[in-house]
Amino acid sequence: MLKSERQEQIYQMVQEEGHVKIRDLSNKFAVSEMTIHRDLKLLTEQGLVKKIFGGVQILEQPKEAQQNQCVYCHKPVSNGGKLTYQLILPNNQIEVACCAHCGLLRHEQLGGDVLQALCHDFMTNTTISATAAWFVMDTSLQMGCCEPQVLTFGNQNYAENFVKGFGGVLFNFEEATKRVVQVMHADCCSTQK
Repeated sequence: MLKSERQEQIYQMVQEEGHVKIRDLSNKFAVSEMTIHRDLKLLTEQGLVKKIFGGVQILEQPKEAQQNQCVYCHKPVSNGGKLTYQLILPNNQIEVACCAHCGLLRHEQLGGDVLQALCHDFMTNTTISATAAWFVMDTSLQMGCCEPQVLTFGNQNYAENFVKGFGGVLFNFEEATKRVVQVMHADCCSTQK
């Protein structure tokens, strides 16, 4: 997971353009070239970009690897897909996040470009619409994914009963998105490797 909003923006620029000059990044963000080099260090360590003379370029990964990693934090997608969050975009593009935490953050980034978002009901493992889902955060049950952990439910009563047994706070889609973004900006997310 990237540590700063600037690193995320740099990565997005490099993804869109294929390669970018260090000088151009320095000018765009009004920081020194040394600061850009420090920002790029994490991106290169995670295998997302490759430094080239005077710039940086996207590090192409095999299609299979891209499909098996989270679009937001770049962790491998696991748990048999039970925690995944899918974003349906124009031109039949589908992005998969490892969990609702990353899915909500990516959903917020993409905004109106998201045609539909799907996740899985934690109790029944059925596919549900993310925008109609109920989200439980701060529960005592740990699933070993990104923090703050977010579990999704299709039925409000099931979610409320889950909170009674395992603790946590219940949010609708808008509230959950706002909460995860707020926590992320407070730099409380754990860095996953």
